Amino acid sequence: MTRVRVNYFDTDVAATYDEGSVEMFDPAVLGPTVELLADLAAGRPALELAVGTGRVAIPLAAHGVSVHGIELSQAMVDRLRAKPGGDAVTVTVGDMVDTRVPGEFGLVYLVFNTIGNVTTQDDQVAVFENAAAHLVPGGCFVVEKSLPILRRLPGDERFAVFDHTEEHVGIDEYDTATQLMWSHHYSSDDGGATYHRTSVPFRYAWPAELDLMARIAGLRLRDRWADWDRSEFTSSSTKHVSVWEKIGP
Repeated sequence: MTRVRVNYFDTDVAATYDEGSVEMFDPAVLGPTVELLADLAAGRPALELAVGTGRVAIPLAAHGVSVHGIELSQAMVDRLRAKPGGDAVTVTVGDMVDTRVPGEFGLVYLVFNTIGNVTTQDDQVAVFENAAAHLVPGGCFVVEKSLPILRRLPGDERFAVFDHTEEHVGIDEYDTATQLMWSHHYSSDDGGATYHRTSVPFRYAWPAELDLMARIAGLRLRDRWADWDRSEFTSSSTKHVSVWEKIGP
C-alpha cells in the first residue's frame, strides 16, 4: 500500500522557513551539530532525511562529508538549491518513510524534531527501517528530538504556549490518548491587528519508544546526549540527540 503524506512545507511555508527559525542557524547551535555529525560519518557518505533547505547538509558538505538528502517538498529543495554550496548536496525528492537512494552510508540523520512530522507509529518505525536499510554495518542513525512537556501541563490541560510576540503566537496542543500534537501558529504582518493561522500535526514519542523502533529495525542504542555538544542526558533534559548503530551480520 502506497503511503501518501501531506506536504505541510509547500511554497508559502518554504519561502519563509529559514526566517522563522533564525536561532537554528546560530553558530553556537549549528557548529556542534556539524562537528558531531562529521565525527560520526568518519569519512563515509551521509544521508539526511527531510533535508529541507539545507541548514545542516550544506555546512556538513563544506566540512568534507559527501551528503545526500531526501526531501518531500520540492519548494524546500528549491530554496536549498538557491543557496551558496547547495549544489554540493545531492537531493532526491520523496518521502523519508520509504524513499530509497543508491549507495551505502556510514551515517543517516534526522534533525530538529522532524521524526514527529511522521504522525503514525507504523510510519515512524518505517523511517527507522528505511534508515537502517541505507546504513553499512556499524553505521549510525541520529535523531534530534525535543521531549514532550506533558509533566508541565496541569491536570487535563492540552495547550502550551511556546512563543508569544506581536508578530507570532505559537501554541502546542497535546492529545495524550493518541500521542498526537498540533503546533498552531498565529502570525501577523501588521503588528497584531490581524492574524492568520496555520496548524501542523506531529506525533510525539519518548526515547524508550524510539529505542524499541530502533531494535525492530536492527539498530541498537550507542549514545544519547542532551544536545549536540554531547552534554549528559538527564531527567531534566528538554531534548535528546540519540545515536543508534546498525548491528553487523
